[in-house]
Amino acid sequence: MSRTKGDEEEYWNSSKFKAFTFDDEDDELSQLKESKRAVNSLRDFVDDDDDDDLERVSWSGEPVGSISWSIKETAGTSGSNHEGREQLKSRSSSLSYAQLPKPPSTYSLSSFFRGRTRLGSFQSLSDALSDTPAKSYAPEVGRPRGEYRDYSNDWSPSDTVRRLRKGKVCSLERFRSLQDKLQLLEEAVSMHDGNVITAVLIFLKRTLSKEILFRELEVRQVALRHLIHFLKEIGDHKLLLDLFRFLDRTEELALSHYREHLNIQDPEKRKEFLKTCIGLPFSAEDSTHIQDHYTLLERQIIIEANDRHLELAGQTEIFRKHPRKASILNMPLVTTLFYACFYHYTEAEGTFSSPVNLKKTFKIPDKQYVLTALAARAKLRAWHDVDALFTTKNWLGYTKKRAPIGFHRVVEILHKNSAPVQILQEYVNLVEDVDTKLNLATKFKCHDVVIDTCRDLKDRQQLLAYRSKVDKGSAEEEKIDTILSSSQIRWKN
Repeated sequence: MSRTKGDEEEYWNSSKFKAFTFDDEDDELSQLKESKRAVNSLRDFVDDDDDDDLERVSWSGEPVGSISWSIKETAGTSGSNHEGREQLKSRSSSLSYAQLPKPPSTYSLSSFFRGRTRLGSFQSLSDALSDTPAKSYAPEVGRPRGEYRDYSNDWSPSDTVRRLRKGKVCSLERFRSLQDKLQLLEEAVSMHDGNVITAVLIFLKRTLSKEILFRELEVRQVALRHLIHFLKEIGDHKLLLDLFRFLDRTEELALSHYREHLNIQDPEKRKEFLKTCIGLPFSAEDSTHIQDHYTLLERQIIIEANDRHLELAGQTEIFRKHPRKASILNMPLVTTLFYACFYHYTEAEGTFSSPVNLKKTFKIPDKQYVLTALAARAKLRAWHDVDALFTTKNWLGYTKKRAPIGFHRVVEILHKNSAPVQILQEYVNLVEDVDTKLNLATKFKCHDVVIDTCRDLKDRQQLLAYRSKVDKGSAEEEKIDTILSSSQIRWKN
């Protein structure tokens, strides 16, 4: 069948097939560019708020943004490039902007470009894909009802105390009436948990007046003791004094007032404060202690001022050879006595810094005085003073060495201060117990004491054993040999 020229042109123009040309690749590239421009040109329409109700469709006629379009678009991206080019050709040839019947969808292309969310819309393609409802096989488990009660604070006093004991957070602010607060305190006491009782007492201390709190605690001795201990720990002396005053505990009131001197650093102010404590209702023993404390600080202030002046003047030999390392203020009595024995040992009894004066004023026992004076004089290596410290005279004028602390302790203190062997041997010989004497003499290498003691004990074997411990050819070895060869000694072994 023959066709006219007009029919052929109409056939080729209307057919979906095209004749081969060398410009096919350029045509595909140009079509891609035209498609990109067409998409970009949609922004002019999208920016208009009046066009939000228009429905955009894809090349296949499906509404853009629908679930079926999203699935097809996802599947289409996984295909080959060749198939994509073929689809692009077919789409470009059948391009149509015919309005299709509007399906019941709320998705629009404007939602993608604006990033704006409407009811039923999404912001990105990934959101669209994830918007597909996933099937869940695990049943949803609700919270226990007990957890919601934590936020409503719907707890009784007993439940609250039980939770506090377990270390759980629990507000006490809901207990506003005095009856509820006291019931809470009684529940805490019945639990016998000190931490819970203290927590409730802190709450009551903050929410009740002092008068009501003290009145209620007066009949609750367990809680009262916890509050007293707590106030002492945090250092709330003012409230503690008010509590003791309310309870009429005068002695505890005085002790709490006296304890405040620890917070006063200035020596003069501390002395004046201690002076006000003397008249407080202490016990007899405590009153003596307060008086001694005041007297000691008063003397320390005088001694410190005088010694600082002597030290700065540089005219006293003891301060030049042994400069002071610390102040004497606020030091204990034993430290003050050691200081006096070190710097003022030879002073007359009438001076405040005299060791003898301190001993008599504060009634220091002989053992304490001798021990302290020995340590001070031995440190200065004043061996003559050490010897005079233990030398006593009887009513007939005979001298004798006596040590209230025992000569074994004297030997140890002398050795600690590097006393010469001759002095050590003198005091080791004064030890009465033979075994102790031998042990000390052997430990501190007092050879003459060991040799003489073994001779007096007539212990030949022990003397032979000790001979191996002395240096060969020494005077001690010769002495041992002379004793061993003596025929006048009747050895017991």
